[in-house]
Amino acid sequence: MLRFLNQFKSDEAGAVTVDWVVLTAVVIGLSGATYLVISSSVDSMGGNINGAMNSAVVSTGSNTAPSGIITAGTAGGG
Repeated sequence: MLRFLNQFKSDEAGAVTVDWVVLTAVVIGLSGATYLVISSSVDSMGGNINGAMNSAVVSTGSNTAPSGIITAGTAGGG
């Protein structure tokens, strides 16, 4: 029995698996933390883009506005 315990103690076959499990857990944890930090900024930026797109005036190419997208308050805008 003592011989079996000594062999079990010195066996490193499962150590690589434990290393990979720990590394995978660290990567998943860092990914979750990164998501929490970035998500609010992305939501805010999306709202800003939505507001800019809603306030944009698209020109039809008529004489009243030059061609292209013109936002309110700029030269030629509505």
